[in-house]
Amino acid sequence: MTFKTLRCGVLLASALLSAPVWAEDSRASLEALRQTTLNLINALVDSGAITRQKADELIKKAEQDAAATVAQTPKRADNTVRVQYVPEVVKSEMREQIKQEVLEQAKREHWATPNAIPDWLDRIKWEGDLRLREQLDRFDENNATPFDYATAAGTNAPPPLPNDQTRAAEFAKVNGQGIPTANTTEDRDRLRLRARLGMLARLSDEWSGGVRLATGSNSDRVSTNQTLGQDFNKYTLLLDRAYLKFDPTDWLSLTGGRIPNPWFSTDLVWDEDLNFEGLAANFRPVLSSSRVKPFVTLGAFPLQEENPPSSSGRWLRGVQGGTQWDFSPDMRLKVGLAWYDYQDLAGEVEPASALDSTGNPITANYGQYEYGNGLRQKGNSLFVTNALGDTGSTPYWGLAAEFRPVNLTASLELAQFAPVHVVLSGDWVKNTAFDRAQILSRTQGRINLTDGSDQGYQYRLTVGTAEVRNRRDWQLSVAYRHLGSDAVLDAFTDSDFGLGGTNLKGYLLGAQYGLDRNTVLNLRWLSADSIDSFSFIADHKFAVDLFQADVSVKF
Repeated sequence: MTFKTLRCGVLLASALLSAPVWAEDSRASLEALRQTTLNLINALVDSGAITRQKADELIKKAEQDAAATVAQTPKRADNTVRVQYVPEVVKSEMREQIKQEVLEQAKREHWATPNAIPDWLDRIKWEGDLRLREQLDRFDENNATPFDYATAAGTNAPPPLPNDQTRAAEFAKVNGQGIPTANTTEDRDRLRLRARLGMLARLSDEWSGGVRLATGSNSDRVSTNQTLGQDFNKYTLLLDRAYLKFDPTDWLSLTGGRIPNPWFSTDLVWDEDLNFEGLAANFRPVLSSSRVKPFVTLGAFPLQEENPPSSSGRWLRGVQGGTQWDFSPDMRLKVGLAWYDYQDLAGEVEPASALDSTGNPITANYGQYEYGNGLRQKGNSLFVTNALGDTGSTPYWGLAAEFRPVNLTASLELAQFAPVHVVLSGDWVKNTAFDRAQILSRTQGRINLTDGSDQGYQYRLTVGTAEVRNRRDWQLSVAYRHLGSDAVLDAFTDSDFGLGGTNLKGYLLGAQYGLDRNTVLNLRWLSADSIDSFSFIADHKFAVDLFQADVSVKF
């Protein structure tokens, strides 16, 4: 409460504390007013505006002044007395002042609002999105058939041969009768749904956390789409994100858990729906020039917590450094150079000691070098890791190459034509661990890479509003992508282009239009062709065109 309110309260007390000498017919109402005034003074004490001692002194002084006023006032024949007059202006001022301060206090403390929520809920932000997609998959009529891929890989004629190899184990899948089950030739139309709901909590000035649920499959890390058409069965929501973030200073952030992508990147290397599990640190040194904003990001992420015989398991570690230059309010350039290292992921041939005299595996860790079908997409060069002499096992496919890619990413944003923005971006990646001689030695001659590539690149042009958020906002984009077979790990790259993986090249066209606030229509055409054969047979080609029509809303 302010001094102004206090002055008003004391003035009112001085006037009303003389009420007992008024006419009998007004005593009841005046007594009520007297109690109200006393309650007001007590409220001032409770709020800390004045002390109890001071309040008692004020009340006593007001009573003395009122008594003196009554004594000096001549009585009329009807025994009424005149009291100090309180102008209407003062009364109105008092009422308004008290009203405003009470309302402000009620708003702060949530005690006078119907259905008020606790104060801590103000630190929580909810966000989510819903997307409905119509997707058309159109395969080239000259594609190799699933039987061709299965035959080339030896999967339809067990036991596996020592020189079995493939770049698309999914295309070479067969059932228990040896019949191929993949699809490389039949067009497909499907409705797909994506739903995500997240919570961001500001725990303090330094600590925050986030949790997000999403549709999808627990065996697919690069897509949260749910294909409709499961006999009206219900779908599950999975834990998509769960992390804590610590910001001790303006230039340092530490994040741990299942976290959003910490790298400055495009979908050439990392799918947009991919989240990382582990720890990341982001440094943002503050320079004298506000136009130069350097950054350094470090990350360590376990892929498989324990992988025999290595107790340390399989890991992804990376470091990225870069800078953003704000040349002017209308021009911005951002560049990042990253190096990633995959630990203990390359395949090895199982030793002969892993088999018994009849050719059956006898060790519990048999198949430990497999690049599992729950992880891979397609495109990376694979070979059979089964021990020589294995007579009964299905093929365990292992990675032929090791992976330590270097990735250069750049983005130039031009806003001279605002509200229209022009964004030019480029992405280049090279697997520095790709060595044909080392691959031949480590695989014991089971794969001889006469083709394949360790590089990839992408160029993209985007024109339109900076972000499609409101009605009539729009964007147009065009891109060309060339991603060699062993440039990056195929498990984590874009799951849409060419239906996922590496060893693909082609074009992407896109258009976005704002139908309403936070409601967007997105149209995309993705045309992909294989660079080298997925089966190591020269005439085995693969091509697919995808058309996607999305309506998405954010809340």
